[in-house]
Amino acid sequence: MGLSLSPLVLILLLACFTGSFLQCNGNPFRKYHHSRIAKHNYRDALSKSIIFFEGQRSGKLPSNQRVTWRRDSGLSDGAAMHVDLVGGYYDAGDNVKFGFPMAFTTTMLSWSVIEFGGLMKGELQNAKQAIRWATDYLLKATAHPDTVYVQVGDANKDHSCWERPEDMDTPRSVFKVDKNTPGSDVAGETAAALAAASLVFRRSDPTYSKLLAGRAIRVFQFADKYRGPYSNGLKKNVCPFYCSYSGYQDELLWGAAWLHRATKNPAYLSYIQVNGQILGAAEFDNTFGWDNKHVGARILLSKAFLVQGLKSLHDYKGHADNFICSIIPGAPFSLSQYTPGGLLYKMSDSNMQYVTSTSFLLLTYAKYLTSAHQVVNCGGTRVTPKRLRTIAKKQVDYLLGDNPLKMSYMVGYGPRYPQRIHHRGSSLPSVANHPAKVQCSAGFSFMKSQSPNPNILVGAVIGGPDQRDRFPDQRSDYEQSEPATYINAPLVGALAYLAHSFGQL
Repeated sequence: MGLSLSPLVLILLLACFTGSFLQCNGNPFRKYHHSRIAKHNYRDALSKSIIFFEGQRSGKLPSNQRVTWRRDSGLSDGAAMHVDLVGGYYDAGDNVKFGFPMAFTTTMLSWSVIEFGGLMKGELQNAKQAIRWATDYLLKATAHPDTVYVQVGDANKDHSCWERPEDMDTPRSVFKVDKNTPGSDVAGETAAALAAASLVFRRSDPTYSKLLAGRAIRVFQFADKYRGPYSNGLKKNVCPFYCSYSGYQDELLWGAAWLHRATKNPAYLSYIQVNGQILGAAEFDNTFGWDNKHVGARILLSKAFLVQGLKSLHDYKGHADNFICSIIPGAPFSLSQYTPGGLLYKMSDSNMQYVTSTSFLLLTYAKYLTSAHQVVNCGGTRVTPKRLRTIAKKQVDYLLGDNPLKMSYMVGYGPRYPQRIHHRGSSLPSVANHPAKVQCSAGFSFMKSQSPNPNILVGAVIGGPDQRDRFPDQRSDYEQSEPATYINAPLVGALAYLAHSFGQL
């Protein structure tokens, strides 16, 4: 049989030879069709997942702000300590700026763009703007040597009010880690975020990229030299909200892994080789999120072995495989729970963050394995990259509406989605519709109301259903109904991959 190439294939081959190296090298992005036609509009979901970050902005909003019911807020943040901490993101449905989850969000948005940005087309610019909104703030928060400003707002007082960010009158107290109050976890994550983001801007803004990388190096040195968890010194301010339960070792390994990738400095490789075991490289845990980074570090470091051939990091392929085997339903070492409808279920509070982060890791590891022509071996069961992609797709599809309730857990996507999310700005009337201030306790009448939220926080992914696929859509139920930046961040990469796979991008 003669070989005949369709015009489309010829165009794709030509693109490979004319510089679209990102997409063709080793073909890790092979078009991966489960069926010819996708049930979901992944491109629409991708666009919305990025718009969400504009609804979470703090500070002076730009003229191209797309979430138009929001206004400027927190314009004097940092004044209490004579520093400029205006900007950044509110992490979830409240008005506190927590540095730990904000830095993790930044790292995951950056990783999404590093792995899948070449597929994002028109959304790439929006994703980079979402990252820059965070990194501009993190640069302010790390402007003083051996200091990271890690929180703006008194969380307890903030949570006793139900106010729009624009009306905020609770104390904007400022909290920091320094030599006397160390915080290797939050500083290590901040270093990871700055290093990862430096890769995102390397070509489009080399000056900014160098600034980010230089700051990442300095912040990591501080994290490593003055060791300790930030929730020791700042316990009453950061706990129980973003207590560091997993310790700080994972962030030191994660930060070093990102600095190794961003700077190519062999000092970070030797740091990982010398300290990896002490920092828990081989410990078995299979939950990846804002608190525990071990699994992410394993996947990230396995790339250096699989794709770049760094033999000294061979063990990380084994550690990454162990994680994969723990996720695969029915595999010999599977440890993961799934709901009857098929959703990965880790915990009752904001479970969807583990769904999005795990889906991202599965797709990213599948990409690395494909480049290296490798598979995962789970006790004699051979798990291919294709299988990892199938599992990730199933999780994302559940999130978008393939579930027993036929409900999308992304606000504004699909015909049926949550109407009463636990989010102050979304649930209170906008400043445009209600210019008068809504006082602290007056807001609770809106919180307790059964009416749908007046402002649609497009793209917000919420905590999600319980272990039996039930979802009450109650505003007071923050465990299931609250959105968060760190739920959306890894989803951006997963949606970019799926939209490309099905020819939507």
